[in-house]
This record gives sequence, C-alpha cells and structure tokens, in this order.
Amino acid sequence: MIDLQSLSVWKSLTAEQQTALEAASVRRTCPKGTVLHQGDADCTGLILVCAGQLRAYILSEDGREITLYRLFERDICLFSASCIMNSIQFEIMVEAEKDSEVLVIPAELYKRIMSISAPLANYTNEIMASRFSEVMWLLDQILWKRFDVRLAEFLCNEVQIEGTNQLRITHEMIGRHLGNPREVVTRMLKYFQNEGYVKLSRGMIAVCDELDTLLEA
Repeated sequence: MIDLQSLSVWKSLTAEQQTALEAASVRRTCPKGTVLHQGDADCTGLILVCAGQLRAYILSEDGREITLYRLFERDICLFSASCIMNSIQFEIMVEAEKDSEVLVIPAELYKRIMSISAPLANYTNEIMASRFSEVMWLLDQILWKRFDVRLAEFLCNEVQIEGTNQLRITHEMIGRHLGNPREVVTRMLKYFQNEGYVKLSRGMIAVCDELDTLLEA
C-alpha cells in the first residue's frame, strides 16, 4: 500500500516529523470525476496519489479546459496547497481521472516542517521545478506544434498509459486535455480515420500502428 513512507525524502525526516505527518494526513477515496481542488482559493493540502490517476488542469474565462499534467501512483501534487508558496498562485483544478485513493497532507503542517527541514525543502523545490518544466513543455507544444501532431502524441501517450490501443475516451475529453473545442478534435479524428491512423466507433478510438508515421514525418 502506498503511504507517506513511499516518499523519497521520508527517511531524511526526523522521527518526530514523520509521526506528525502520519497523524495529520487523511486518506480519501475519490471516485472518477471527483474534484479534489478548485483554484488558489482552496488550500486543500498536498495530495499523494496512492492508487488511480488524477489530472491537474486550468480553466479559461470561457470555460475551456487544458490539462497541465497527470498524477499517477506515488506522485505528489504541490499546487493543491498553493497557500504554502508565498507569491505563487495558480488557478489549478485537480480531479480524479480514474477511481483513486489519495493521502492529503495538511498544508500548514507541511510548511512548518519544510521551514526547518532542508531535505524536505529540497524535495519540494525539485517537485516544483519538475512541474514547471511540464508546464513549459506544454506551452511549447501549444505555441509551436501543429494540432495534428499534438493529437497524435496525445493518443500515443494514452495507449502507453492504458496499455491498450483501444481507447475509451470521448472527443470532448480529448478537447479538454488539449484545450481545443470538441468540433476541432472531431474533424481531426475524422481526418486521421481517412488516413488510416485510427478507427472510430461510438465511445471508442482504436489507434493504428500507422499513426507513428505521422510523428516520424
């Protein structure tokens, strides 16, 4: 079972710090679709994924979503505790993409321990740098890559995550991940089908090996 002892920094904390964190952390079961965190006004606490899959995303003023990054087993989300990071505020939403189980670490306790623990401070900075790197990579994708390539990369990544080329995902959900309207996704998927890259059926996208040729072009 995934717990706080799974954190790479755990053994560098004192016994007192470990006890405090274990006593205060709360385990939550989150059915698919559960919203765990809603913007910078909601200081939920740090979220450690014990099982399942979460996604962190932002909302535009007109309600469009774009996925910033996913969180898998053993990953930890810092931005759900943005109140511990002075002058850094993000309107990030976090939801369960699959049925999940998480540990929520109280933000104030984590911040208090981090202020006196160099290993925990370094660990936190490493995670923050990694997340910023993912966001910058996403920005580069949006600004400079064609949508067909972005969509192809997303589908190939989904195949790796799910372990199958038969993807049960809607066009609307793909649009939410990529920040594009459903209609744009549908048009491109129909083009992919005409080119033999995918096979479309109701609620299902079968990714063909030929899709790799688009990424190699």
